[in-house]
Amino acid sequence: MTHIVDRRLNGKNKSAVNRERFLRRYRHHIKKAVADAVQRRSITDIERGENVSIPSKDIDEPIFHHGQGGHREIVHPGNKEFVAGDTVPKPQGGGGGQGQGGASPDGEGMDEFAFQITQDEFLDFLFDDLELPNLARKKLKDTEAFKYERAGFTSQGIPAKLDVVRSLRGAHARRLGLGGARKRKLRELEAQLAELKAHPHEPDPAFSPQDQIDALEAEIKRLKGNLRRIPWIDEIDLRYRQHVKKPKPATSAVMFCLMDVSGSMTQVHKDIAKRFFILLYLFLKKNYKRIEVVFIRHHTSAKEVDEEEFFYSRETGGTIVSSALKLMKQIVDARYSPSEWNIYAAQASDGDNWNDDSPICGKILADQILPLVQYYAYVEITPQDHQMLWYEYEKILEQDPNSFAMQQIADPGDIYPVFRQLFERKAA
Repeated sequence: MTHIVDRRLNGKNKSAVNRERFLRRYRHHIKKAVADAVQRRSITDIERGENVSIPSKDIDEPIFHHGQGGHREIVHPGNKEFVAGDTVPKPQGGGGGQGQGGASPDGEGMDEFAFQITQDEFLDFLFDDLELPNLARKKLKDTEAFKYERAGFTSQGIPAKLDVVRSLRGAHARRLGLGGARKRKLRELEAQLAELKAHPHEPDPAFSPQDQIDALEAEIKRLKGNLRRIPWIDEIDLRYRQHVKKPKPATSAVMFCLMDVSGSMTQVHKDIAKRFFILLYLFLKKNYKRIEVVFIRHHTSAKEVDEEEFFYSRETGGTIVSSALKLMKQIVDARYSPSEWNIYAAQASDGDNWNDDSPICGKILADQILPLVQYYAYVEITPQDHQMLWYEYEKILEQDPNSFAMQQIADPGDIYPVFRQLFERKAA
């Protein structure tokens, strides 16, 4: 099999296939680099491209060469030191291989190949194998999206949709239909003319042989002229591919982002929560075109806010988690019918809550919210022991593990692994 490697520059994206093949080959290196980059970047710098280094040992092409051991018999010409029958010892350390790389005596080496992935490629690897769980086809909310489907052929259209093969096939059929009888007549007349020229003395009571030849030649000339005037291709032969516009099914989904901004949430906790929600927001924006996001901040009271206020407001206070859950339920009842929307929610909190409020949260979540949503994810941001809210939510996890998930984030390094666990694509 012959492999052709296209080494042209990427003008007009001509080398996109080669780059895609390269990214697929070194997929595990790139995914590791992306995961490391997410952990060290700031909140506002999380979606740009990344430099990826690949160790030289993984770039080398595999080759066959002589290694240690084995038995070989080789005939050498000999010299003044060796004569026929002498045995030459095998050199130590094997042979054939070519040493490369800049490994230092302590075993550490330099990466010999580095390249940069684009922003889109970075996000592709960042959210690879992730999805919104339990996404179901709901009632079509909007019909703004359309797609074009083939619907046969038509005799009118634009040149770009001309079907050349079908048009030529139609022209050939028309020429056969119009000229078939004339060609048969022409062949008969040509045969008669040849016969008459071969036997010019056959008696004819009405015309002389020369008159008959002249008449046949005139008729043959007229038929040939008629055949030449049949157009090779006519406007009626043209056929154009026809496409009809049909509404494209679109699944509507909404994601509720619930963030605890109470006084117990330190600035570190809030930064971790923001980074988690920014990851979630990028994931939704990258993979789903038709999804709405509802931002809810809460301390003792909850409020629906816009994106700017959700991430950058400094308002704080006490903690009543149930206020956020009640507000979410109100918004769902008012704007997002479960029969038409896939409803998702992600909640981030340090778990600190009024003791008598945590059982209320568990009851609201289990009885009023989970029956409406496709998936509810809770992350508790604390390096310490869990509090009452965590244990209330554990009861819900035991009852409904398909629609509810919970994880703990102890430090910024846990954000990306936890995010992947919560939204990892499940096997069908």
